[in-house]
Amino acid sequence: CLLCRRTEADPDICGDKQENHGLCTHVFCLNFASLIFRQDNDRTGFMGCRSRDIRLAVSRAAQKHCCVCGETGATIMCCQEDCDRWFHLPCAKEGHCVTQYITPYSSYCPEHCPEQDVRAILEPGTECPICMEPVEERKSYTTLVCPACKKAWFHRDCMRALLTLLLFALQGQALRAGALYFQCPLCRDDDEFAVQMFIMGIRIPFRQPTWEDNDAFAELGERHSWCNARKCLYPGGREGAEEEGPWELLLCSSCAAEGTHRRCSGLRNNTPSWECDSCA
Repeated sequence: CLLCRRTEADPDICGDKQENHGLCTHVFCLNFASLIFRQDNDRTGFMGCRSRDIRLAVSRAAQKHCCVCGETGATIMCCQEDCDRWFHLPCAKEGHCVTQYITPYSSYCPEHCPEQDVRAILEPGTECPICMEPVEERKSYTTLVCPACKKAWFHRDCMRALLTLLLFALQGQALRAGALYFQCPLCRDDDEFAVQMFIMGIRIPFRQPTWEDNDAFAELGERHSWCNARKCLYPGGREGAEEEGPWELLLCSSCAAEGTHRRCSGLRNNTPSWECDSCA
């Protein structure tokens, strides 16, 4: 990537790598890069930016040192007026810089990063509801609090190993849930909570949650459609049924997970409901 100088970078932070017009950058490295004028049409140039402007930014970055790693090539400048700190996007997390993944893609150095304006009292022994480990005794870059209930305190990013096992850390939850389902795990607020997390630099993709991918739970919406009687008497077999009469398929009135033809369970034609052995 021309802008972060990384061959490999965390796609959750830097986004996908794009190549065009002889240029190669990560999507978010370009979005956060300072002093690059963006066209109104994203199809213009390279993701809405003129190639010469990107090359100019790369040339300018050669003179800018990252406030985190100390190396040159930093393309992101703190948005605070009169602040001259620059950094690479992959260094932001390590240096406790805040990058807001929403237009206009503002970024802040550790000294000027936004703080939560929430009055919340931390009870002794409070644990992060995601990893169940203790949190810091105050709000900080690494410890956030839900602005709605003021009782849920989180680590900004639980240990990577835990995220791999549970697929569920504050940043991990956001990446997998998407903006439509991202909410406080404790009070389920999805309005004030999401806005605050955007401001504090949590990336929340605008898409359906990953658990909706490939219709992973499509079968949960399917109606049970066969007879579970020990001996099915219907000539058409267990999966056959008629709309009414002795061969109408009744589902368990409690769990709906099992079914029976009326005759297979000795039920009269006017019997309106039935319960399976597990629920009876």
